[in-house]
Amino acid sequence: MTRTLVIGDIHGGLRALHQIMERAKVTANDKLIFLGDYVDGWSESPQVIEYLIALGQKQDCIFINGNHDELLLEWLSESKDNLDWYKHGGESTVLSYSLFPSETKEKHIEFLQSLKSHYIDDKNRLFIHAGFTNLNGIDYEYFPKLFSWDRTLWEMALCLDDRIPIESELYPSRLKKYHEIYIGHTPTTRINETKPLQKANVWNVDTGAAFKGKLTILDIDTKEFWQSEPVFELYPIEKGRN
Repeated sequence: MTRTLVIGDIHGGLRALHQIMERAKVTANDKLIFLGDYVDGWSESPQVIEYLIALGQKQDCIFINGNHDELLLEWLSESKDNLDWYKHGGESTVLSYSLFPSETKEKHIEFLQSLKSHYIDDKNRLFIHAGFTNLNGIDYEYFPKLFSWDRTLWEMALCLDDRIPIESELYPSRLKKYHEIYIGHTPTTRINETKPLQKANVWNVDTGAAFKGKLTILDIDTKEFWQSEPVFELYPIEKGRN
């Protein structure tokens, strides 16, 4: 049986990624959709990308671009210093890459350049790292950079009064464009939730792996999910993004 599984923000936590793959009993028949932010936080960002490249060669994988992946690409391809990035997990990534040869960096540049801004499946389910702002949907977005940076989509879903029917003129137009929307980017742990969270038709699968939370993989059809141990427990001598 083929499943479609969506994976939240990894942030360099390769040990957590191994755990969820084992706990979900992922096979080569499963389709995997990664929502971005593979790097920045824990010490194994380059190893995560190596793992994903190898995984994509043996099964159906969709890799979405995250804002942290975007920042890494700038650093790898342009040697662009970004002090804000360093403060938000980039420093551990830079230190990790010092252990790898230039050939690895070139391969990772190619991978990062190949990431998709979003993906829509045949059931009109949208997979995107952060969100979008245009009321008519992603094809009309004036600022495509927001696909990996926006937080307003999730904030809107959180605040939406669930008594408003979808047929109402008051119901947000953005949410009517897609059957379901899967995002990462804004950890559910910010509102003290440790599991993937549904608000309206938006599913947030970022369960705070970069901080004190867990990494999550979710079956988009059954909504069954599996989680790692809290990632900071897997890297006890590191601080991640805490």
